[in-house]
Amino acid sequence: MPVGPLKTIVKVDLTKDAGKEPYLHNRWHPDIPSYATIKNNETVKIECVDWTGGQIGNNDSADDVRDIDLTRIHYLSGPFEIETAEPGDVLVVEIQDVQPMQDQPWGFTGIFSRENGGGFLDEIYPKPAKAIWDFEGINCSSRHIPGVRFAGLIHPGILGCAPSHEVLKTWNDREGQLISECSHMNRVVAEPPQPVNVHAGTGADDVKEKVGKEGARTIPGRPEHGGNCDIKNLSRGSKVYLPVHVPGAKFSVGDLHFSQGDGEISFCGAIEMAGVITIKFSVMKGGVKHLEMKSPIYIPGPVEPQFGPGRYIYFEGFSVDEHGKQHYLDTTVAYRQTSLRVIEYLRRYGYNDYQIYLLLSCAPIQGHVAGIVDIPNACTTMGLPIDIFDFDIRPEAPTDKRELGSCAFASS
Repeated sequence: MPVGPLKTIVKVDLTKDAGKEPYLHNRWHPDIPSYATIKNNETVKIECVDWTGGQIGNNDSADDVRDIDLTRIHYLSGPFEIETAEPGDVLVVEIQDVQPMQDQPWGFTGIFSRENGGGFLDEIYPKPAKAIWDFEGINCSSRHIPGVRFAGLIHPGILGCAPSHEVLKTWNDREGQLISECSHMNRVVAEPPQPVNVHAGTGADDVKEKVGKEGARTIPGRPEHGGNCDIKNLSRGSKVYLPVHVPGAKFSVGDLHFSQGDGEISFCGAIEMAGVITIKFSVMKGGVKHLEMKSPIYIPGPVEPQFGPGRYIYFEGFSVDEHGKQHYLDTTVAYRQTSLRVIEYLRRYGYNDYQIYLLLSCAPIQGHVAGIVDIPNACTTMGLPIDIFDFDIRPEAPTDKRELGSCAFASS
């Protein structure tokens, strides 16, 4: 039986203000109205803006990264009502395809200042910086990090269903408690509800006001629904199983990535892009109880950049920090040290540290927890693919320092 063209349920206009478009929103809240309805077992195309709503340009300056307005981010396409979905069901999201927008075949990776969200190594590398990546079919390369080319594992950074009022209160209570308990720290540990630049889709003024006071920020992933998990293997062919908390599920998606390394170690560390995702939706009735689900489950697809045996260099890190202080089984400290070992290794070829930091955030590195039982040191590893470079980086090869340019920095 012939099958007609797939329906595009959202078409974005990249020339318009994302904060005013009815098919987008930037908070999680059950009262944000559904933008459209999708049938059970239907496949649709959904276009998405990049996570900044177009604030970052294809240029050689990081002034836009420095000056970004972080109250105007994470615009998601949706919410979408899925027919027959009810609380207690599981929404099965089958990602059939993800592609860049045809008229915007480029993306960006950024390092934000600590005041603007920072990143995994923000205390060591505090300057705003960025790299622009050009897409060439399945591959990408950057004028800001020359000598590197690799295939993208394209995926959505954010997908999830709306919380119920009860779930939303749980989020706000526990994150509010964390903010209170960590008030002595010189950094932002969580973002509370924020009415400034709230966007509630097609919601009327009273809904927008309520969402501004109560709506959860879309910055973190959360166990009850997924959200901004930034899992690089949620690519084409993947299936994601999401718990449903409200009638119709109210599914939303956005923050598309052309490529990302395990951990996305800089804030805005993936190759961020505007694009289109093709999804088939189906409802598993009573799935939450059946699966004893406490957080989302996924099955990765068959698509992934392939590097043969022996084509990675793995670096180790332990929970002893850069100042020599011992930590107890701290995998965060260990992975930070692992990242620094790679930076030290690659700077020998002529890259500056910021170029390497950006690269490790978006290239298809393999990050693993190797050991968490041998007190006091957790051990983590990072696998760097050898074949993404156009020169030999194996330990036994000669080390020739090259002229490898620079990423983009802010003017001040």
